[in-house]
Amino acid sequence: MPSDMPTPLQISARAAAISPSATLALAATAKAMAAEGLDVVNMAVGEPDFDAPAAARNAAHAAIDSGKVKYTPAGGLMSLRAAAADCLKRERGTPYAAENVVICHSAKHALSHALLALVGPGDEVLLLAPVWGSYDEQVLFTGARPVQVAPLPDGSCAPDLAAIRAAVGPKTRGIMLNTPSNPSGYVWTEEEIRTLCEIVIEHDLWLISDEIYGRLVFDGARHVSPAAHSQEMADRTILVDGASKVFAMTGYRMGFLAAAPHVTKAVADIQSQISGCPNYISQLAYQACLEEDPAEVADMIAEFDRRRLLIGAGLDRLGLKGPKPRGAFYAFPDVSPWFDDRGADGLAKDLLESKALATVPGTVFGAPNHIRLSYALSEERLTEALTRLGDFLGTRPRT
Repeated sequence: MPSDMPTPLQISARAAAISPSATLALAATAKAMAAEGLDVVNMAVGEPDFDAPAAARNAAHAAIDSGKVKYTPAGGLMSLRAAAADCLKRERGTPYAAENVVICHSAKHALSHALLALVGPGDEVLLLAPVWGSYDEQVLFTGARPVQVAPLPDGSCAPDLAAIRAAVGPKTRGIMLNTPSNPSGYVWTEEEIRTLCEIVIEHDLWLISDEIYGRLVFDGARHVSPAAHSQEMADRTILVDGASKVFAMTGYRMGFLAAAPHVTKAVADIQSQISGCPNYISQLAYQACLEEDPAEVADMIAEFDRRRLLIGAGLDRLGLKGPKPRGAFYAFPDVSPWFDDRGADGLAKDLLESKALATVPGTVFGAPNHIRLSYALSEERLTEALTRLGDFLGTRPRT
C-alpha cells in the first residue's frame, strides 16, 4: 500500500468473525446471471413466488394514505401483538397474551435479538442438524459457542433424541429448534416434541422454537409447538414466527417472538437501542393478515403440496435419495455419489456454471452430502430444473 494512503480502520473481532449468508449470496449470484441474460433456474432462495395477500396490500395502502405513519412502541403495536398472540392460541394452542409478544423487523431479527438477550461468552447452544446456516453465525455473534447435534443416521433427518440428551453439558444454556425444517422439510412428531420438552425441563434450559414454516405442512403432518406442551414449557420457549413464508411477505420484513414477559421486555429494550421500532406500514399489513387469514394462503399451501409431489417424483426418477419433505418448501437430496474432491460445494458450483441451475450445498446446513432445492417455483420451472439436474448428473461419474 502506498505510504500516502490512509490506514484502514480496524473492524471488531466480532464483526470479522461473521460470515455472510451463503444462501443469500448464491441467490444474488443467480440473479446477477439472470440480469446478464442467462436463463437461470434459481432454486437457492427460500422465498415464496406468490404475491402478498390482498389484505396486506390494502392495509399498507390505507396506512400510507392516512398520512399518519409515525413511530410505534419499540416492541411494536399493541394491536399487532394481540393479533399474533390470538393467532398462536387459535392455531397452536399456546397460552400467550399480548404482553408475551414483541414485534421485530423479521423472524431473523427476532432470533438474533433473542440470542443477545439469553446468551453470552462461555455459554453453549445446541443446534439440531441439519440446521439453517444463520443459527451458527447468530450464536457466534453473541460470543457463545454453537454445538451441532447430528440427526439419526438413517437419512430421514429425524432428530436423534438420545444424542441431544447426551450433548447437554455444564455450559449448555439452550437449544434451537426449527420445525418444519429448513433445509430438510422434516416435521417433528408430537412424541419427539414431548421428549425434547422433557430434556429442556430436566436440564433447566430454554428453547428457541423457530416456527416460521408452521402452517406449511403436507401429507397429513401436523405442526406441534413446544410452547403448547405445558405452562412451564411456554415459559421456557421463545417462539419465533413471521410474515415472510406463509403470507409471502418477504419484503415487508415482519416477524415476532413470543416468550415470558421478562424475555420480551429484554428484547424490546435491546430493539429500542439498536434498531428502533418496526416499520409501521408493515405492521398494519401483517396485522390484517393475522386477523383475516386470507384465502390466498390455503391456495398457496395447496400449490406447494403439488410442487412437493412433482419434485419428489422427479428426484426418485433420477435415483436421488433424501428425507421426504412434509413441511416448508425444500427438497434435500443426497448427491454424494456424484462428488469429486470438492464435495457439495464443488457440485453446486459446477451445476450453476454448466446448467445455470442454482442450488445450496449442504455444507451450509451441516449436512455435507446434500444439496437444498427450493421448490418455490412454477411447475414449468421445476420440470426444467429436474431436466437440467438429470442432464448434469448424467455427465458425472458416480463414485
